[in-house]
Amino acid sequence: MHAVTVITFALVIPSAFAGPWANICSTQPANRVRGCDSKGCGGYTNERGSQMHQGVDVICKDGSIVYSPFTGNIDRKVKPYGNRNAIDNGIQLSGSGHCIKMFHIKPFKSRGPIKKGQRLGVMLPMQKVYPGITSHVHIQNCDLTDPTHYF
Repeated sequence: MHAVTVITFALVIPSAFAGPWANICSTQPANRVRGCDSKGCGGYTNERGSQMHQGVDVICKDGSIVYSPFTGNIDRKVKPYGNRNAIDNGIQLSGSGHCIKMFHIKPFKSRGPIKKGQRLGVMLPMQKVYPGITSHVHIQNCDLTDPTHYF
């Protein structure tokens, strides 16, 4: 009889890359998608007038610290509205197989590496622009696919 040796390789994935995205907002114990309020609904493909919502709104109080959902690189600043209102700011973040845009935050830096759970910026004063809305960080994949399953 011949002896057979079996070698098993275990793939170890560092916690910074594994599992769901990190908690986004310091004032929320877990990522929660904004439901419906007087200004609309925060889920992926919810109607927004004649258009579909192309991201997900994660509940976050104005002034809260916002964290990076995954390890990656801050690629650039983004201006979602281009109108210079109080919430017209955000970043594009890529890495760990993802590319996202996060709106309504003032980033601490506009370029460079960042780790999962690291402080990314501050939630801007959404109530000044849309009084009564559930304040939130808008997150959308760069390719406009649904990011909901990462929360």
